[in-house]
Amino acid sequence: MAGTQQKRVCLGVIVGAHGVRGLVRVKPFTEEPEGLAAYGPVETKDGSRRFGIEVTGLAKGTVICRLEGVGDRDEAERLRGTELYVDRARLPEAGDEDVWYHADLIGLAAIGKDGRDFGKVVAVQNFGAGDLLEIEPPEGGPTVYLPFTGENVPAIEPEAGRLVIDPPGGLFDEAPGEDGAGEGRDG
Repeated sequence: MAGTQQKRVCLGVIVGAHGVRGLVRVKPFTEEPEGLAAYGPVETKDGSRRFGIEVTGLAKGTVICRLEGVGDRDEAERLRGTELYVDRARLPEAGDEDVWYHADLIGLAAIGKDGRDFGKVVAVQNFGAGDLLEIEPPEGGPTVYLPFTGENVPAIEPEAGRLVIDPPGGLFDEAPGEDGAGEGRDG
């Protein structure tokens, strides 16, 4: 999309220290865990710190990494919860037309097959059961989570700044009580 701001991609999050020499355990968000260090230095979400990164091993679903400038366990432990980012431009193109970086989806308009404006994608979440598009309605209010499946999202058109959605019935309807329905139950 022309004119978009520089996007960044979160490659992983530090989940704790490993040992006493400043190594950290990182939960990777990369397809291959070892790929965490393949794109050069990483930085914090706010961009205030930048680290050279080296993968030293794997352990229980995490990647053990050495971060440049982190020399002891206390410093490594203080980084717990820190997300590690790289510029989107440093990553290769996804290649497969059914594979997307989350950063490429954020900001896209969510348009129904009938042309209805459902809002825009503000995040891609995964709480354990698969990816969910978090969509902010155009009129504001609470965001809606749409399961990111081929059935619910039949077309992704980043060059047009949108994705086409076909949400299950009721997902984007007003919450009970907003239109007077569901209120005043007898009993």
